[in-house]
Amino acid sequence: MTSVQDAIARRLGLLEAESAIRACLSDYMDICDRMDETTDLAPLGALFTRDAVWMGGGGRYGKDFGSHEGREAIIAWLSRFCTTPPHFAMNAHFLGSEAIRVLSDRTATGRWMMLQTPTFANGESYLMAARLQIGFAFEEDRWRMAHFHTTNLYARPVSSWDQNVPIPKPLTAAAPFTVAATYKEPS
Repeated sequence: MTSVQDAIARRLGLLEAESAIRACLSDYMDICDRMDETTDLAPLGALFTRDAVWMGGGGRYGKDFGSHEGREAIIAWLSRFCTTPPHFAMNAHFLGSEAIRVLSDRTATGRWMMLQTPTFANGESYLMAARLQIGFAFEEDRWRMAHFHTTNLYARPVSSWDQNVPIPKPLTAAAPFTVAATYKEPS
């Protein structure tokens, strides 16, 4: 390969790694959002390296969540959320402010701001935010989380998320959208 081809291959490898890392964390959040007594935790465990560490940081998450070392310990701890009735009657995680850095072909780091909007089995709803700092490793032919660190920024009770109320509509009709005369469709 030429130096240009090598550079393109390297850049493509970085993009593919970032995409796989993003999918790993997205899969984790998706499973966590749907946990109940029937949840198969094997796919969740597969998102972590064999010797991964899952840590709650700061006063609240450090105390409430603690630290769990090794894939099996992480799965065992997360299995506590797979209850009847489900611990979360509804749960949704939203990720933003993403920054992924691929450090080598075997390691990467990422950080995110996370917003979580759970309703618990007891009917209480919360608005929660946390900072995620995650180390990733390429292990057994895929990117996995090696060090998951979540630090609570705030958590507060709110009224129920899914209230049976009408959704507000605009008071007046909006003007129809038109495309400016100078706009040209891309060819």
